[in-house]
Amino acid sequence: MQNKKENNYAFIDSQNLYLAIKELGWKLDYKRFRVYLKEKYAVSKAYMFLGYLAENQEMYKFLQEVGFILIFRPILEKDGKPIKGNCDVDLALHLLTNIDNYDKVVLITGDGDFCMLVKHLKENDKLAKVLAPSHKSCSVLLRKATGNKIAFIEDLKIKLAYKKKSTP
Repeated sequence: MQNKKENNYAFIDSQNLYLAIKELGWKLDYKRFRVYLKEKYAVSKAYMFLGYLAENQEMYKFLQEVGFILIFRPILEKDGKPIKGNCDVDLALHLLTNIDNYDKVVLITGDGDFCMLVKHLKENDKLAKVLAPSHKSCSVLLRKATGNKIAFIEDLKIKLAYKKKSTP
Protein backbone atom coordinates (compact mmCIF):
# COMPACT_ATOMS: atom_id res chain seq x y z
CA MET A 1 0.00 0.00 0.00
CA GLN A 2 1.34 3.38 -0.97
CA ASN A 3 1.54 6.39 1.33
CA LYS A 4 -1.83 8.18 1.26
CA LYS A 5 -0.08 11.56 1.07
CA GLU A 6 1.30 10.73 -2.37
CA ASN A 7 -0.20 12.51 -5.35
CA ASN A 8 0.15 10.04 -8.21
CA TYR A 9 -1.42 10.24 -11.65
CA ALA A 10 -2.47 7.41 -13.96
CA PHE A 11 -2.13 7.71 -17.72
CA ILE A 12 -4.19 5.12 -19.57
CA ASP A 13 -3.74 3.96 -23.16
CA SER A 14 -7.42 3.01 -23.37
CA GLN A 15 -7.30 1.31 -26.77
CA ASN A 16 -4.45 -0.93 -25.65
CA LEU A 17 -6.23 -1.69 -22.37
CA TYR A 18 -9.61 -2.41 -23.94
CA LEU A 19 -8.35 -4.62 -26.78
CA ALA A 20 -6.00 -6.68 -24.58
CA ILE A 21 -8.68 -7.38 -21.95
CA LYS A 22 -11.22 -8.17 -24.67
CA GLU A 23 -8.76 -10.66 -26.18
CA LEU A 24 -8.57 -12.36 -22.77
CA GLY A 25 -12.35 -12.87 -22.93
CA TRP A 26 -13.54 -10.70 -20.06
CA LYS A 27 -14.62 -7.12 -19.39
CA LEU A 28 -12.94 -4.69 -17.04
CA ASP A 29 -15.10 -3.10 -14.37
CA TYR A 30 -13.93 0.48 -14.82
CA LYS A 31 -15.54 1.69 -11.61
CA ARG A 32 -13.67 -0.91 -9.56
CA PHE A 33 -10.50 -0.25 -11.58
CA ARG A 34 -10.63 3.46 -10.64
CA VAL A 35 -11.03 2.57 -6.95
CA TYR A 36 -8.13 0.10 -7.26
CA LEU A 37 -5.86 2.77 -8.73
CA LYS A 38 -6.72 5.15 -5.89
CA GLU A 39 -6.31 2.62 -3.10
CA LYS A 40 -3.28 0.69 -4.39
CA TYR A 41 -1.26 3.50 -6.02
CA ALA A 42 -2.64 6.71 -4.46
CA VAL A 43 -3.83 7.89 -7.89
CA SER A 44 -5.55 11.25 -7.48
CA LYS A 45 -6.08 11.81 -11.22
CA ALA A 46 -6.58 9.12 -13.86
CA TYR A 47 -6.29 10.36 -17.44
CA MET A 48 -7.77 8.12 -20.10
CA PHE A 49 -6.70 8.75 -23.69
CA LEU A 50 -9.14 7.58 -26.32
CA GLY A 51 -10.48 8.17 -29.78
CA TYR A 52 -13.73 10.12 -29.93
CA LEU A 53 -16.87 8.54 -31.37
CA ALA A 54 -20.12 10.53 -31.08
CA GLU A 55 -22.16 7.38 -30.49
CA ASN A 56 -20.22 6.57 -27.27
CA GLN A 57 -21.59 9.48 -25.21
CA GLU A 58 -23.16 7.22 -22.59
CA MET A 59 -19.88 5.38 -22.03
CA TYR A 60 -17.93 8.65 -21.81
CA LYS A 61 -20.40 9.99 -19.25
CA PHE A 62 -20.06 6.82 -17.15
CA LEU A 63 -16.24 6.90 -17.24
CA GLN A 64 -16.25 10.52 -16.09
CA GLU A 65 -18.76 9.78 -13.33
CA VAL A 66 -16.53 7.02 -11.89
CA GLY A 67 -13.53 9.33 -11.84
CA PHE A 68 -11.62 9.21 -15.12
CA ILE A 69 -10.53 12.36 -16.91
CA LEU A 70 -11.05 11.77 -20.62
CA ILE A 71 -8.66 13.15 -23.21
CA PHE A 72 -10.05 12.69 -26.71
CA ARG A 73 -8.39 12.41 -30.08
CA PRO A 74 -10.26 12.50 -33.38
CA ILE A 75 -10.54 9.11 -35.04
CA LEU A 76 -9.45 8.63 -38.62
CA GLU A 77 -12.10 7.11 -40.84
CA LYS A 78 -12.02 5.20 -44.08
CA ASP A 79 -15.21 4.78 -46.09
CA GLY A 80 -17.17 6.16 -43.11
CA LYS A 81 -15.84 3.55 -40.67
CA PRO A 82 -13.50 4.33 -37.74
CA ILE A 83 -10.05 2.84 -38.29
CA LYS A 84 -7.57 4.61 -36.03
CA GLY A 85 -7.46 6.93 -33.02
CA ASN A 86 -3.84 6.60 -31.92
CA CYS A 87 -3.27 8.56 -28.72
CA ASP A 88 0.32 7.60 -27.85
CA VAL A 89 1.85 11.01 -28.54
CA ASP A 90 -1.00 12.80 -26.78
CA LEU A 91 -0.50 10.61 -23.69
CA ALA A 92 3.27 11.12 -23.63
CA LEU A 93 2.99 14.89 -24.14
CA HIS A 94 0.35 15.25 -21.41
CA LEU A 95 2.40 13.13 -19.03
CA LEU A 96 5.57 15.16 -19.62
CA THR A 97 3.98 18.61 -19.56
CA ASN A 98 2.36 17.81 -16.20
CA ILE A 99 5.44 16.18 -14.64
CA ASP A 100 5.70 18.81 -11.89
CA ASN A 101 2.06 18.27 -10.84
CA TYR A 102 2.39 14.67 -9.60
CA ASP A 103 4.73 12.57 -7.50
CA LYS A 104 4.75 9.42 -9.62
CA VAL A 105 3.04 7.86 -12.63
CA VAL A 106 1.08 4.67 -13.08
CA LEU A 107 1.17 4.00 -16.82
CA ILE A 108 -1.46 1.60 -18.14
CA THR A 109 -0.35 0.09 -21.44
CA GLY A 110 1.41 -2.88 -22.95
CA ASP A 111 2.71 -0.86 -25.92
CA GLY A 112 6.45 -0.94 -26.56
CA ASP A 113 6.27 2.57 -28.04
CA PHE A 114 6.34 3.81 -24.45
CA CYS A 115 9.67 2.18 -23.49
CA MET A 116 11.71 5.40 -23.81
CA LEU A 117 9.11 7.30 -21.80
CA VAL A 118 9.30 4.63 -19.09
CA LYS A 119 13.11 4.88 -19.04
CA HIS A 120 12.83 8.66 -18.64
CA LEU A 121 10.33 8.31 -15.78
CA LYS A 122 12.55 5.76 -14.01
CA GLU A 123 15.66 7.96 -14.39
CA ASN A 124 13.74 10.83 -12.78
CA ASP A 125 12.18 8.68 -10.03
CA LYS A 126 8.71 9.37 -11.41
CA LEU A 127 7.54 5.82 -12.22
CA ALA A 128 5.35 4.08 -9.67
CA LYS A 129 4.28 1.17 -11.90
CA VAL A 130 3.42 0.08 -15.40
CA LEU A 131 0.18 -1.89 -15.46
CA ALA A 132 0.17 -3.89 -18.67
CA PRO A 133 -3.21 -5.36 -19.56
CA SER A 134 -1.91 -8.87 -20.30
CA HIS A 135 1.26 -10.92 -20.33
CA LYS A 136 0.67 -12.00 -23.94
CA SER A 137 0.11 -8.54 -25.39
CA CYS A 138 2.87 -6.78 -23.44
CA SER A 139 5.84 -5.70 -25.52
CA VAL A 140 9.24 -7.19 -24.70
CA LEU A 141 10.69 -3.67 -25.02
CA LEU A 142 8.29 -2.38 -22.39
CA ARG A 143 9.08 -5.28 -20.04
CA LYS A 144 12.81 -4.58 -20.32
CA ALA A 145 12.34 -0.86 -19.74
CA THR A 146 10.20 -1.34 -16.62
CA GLY A 147 12.29 -3.98 -14.88
CA ASN A 148 10.50 -4.86 -11.64
CA LYS A 149 8.03 -1.96 -11.91
CA ILE A 150 5.49 -3.89 -13.96
CA ALA A 151 2.30 -5.72 -13.05
CA PHE A 152 -0.44 -7.25 -15.16
CA ILE A 153 -4.13 -6.41 -15.02
CA GLU A 154 -5.03 -9.92 -16.14
CA ASP A 155 -3.63 -11.17 -12.81
CA LEU A 156 -6.29 -9.01 -11.10
CA LYS A 157 -9.25 -10.54 -12.94
CA ILE A 158 -10.92 -11.70 -9.72
CA LYS A 159 -10.82 -8.13 -8.35
CA LEU A 160 -11.45 -6.17 -11.53
CA ALA A 161 -13.65 -8.22 -13.88
CA TYR A 162 -17.10 -6.84 -14.56
CA LYS A 163 -19.76 -9.05 -13.02
CA LYS A 164 -23.31 -8.74 -14.26
CA LYS A 165 -25.69 -7.82 -11.52
CA SER A 166 -28.24 -10.57 -10.95
CA THR A 167 -31.85 -9.54 -11.26
CA PRO A 168 -34.33 -10.70 -8.59
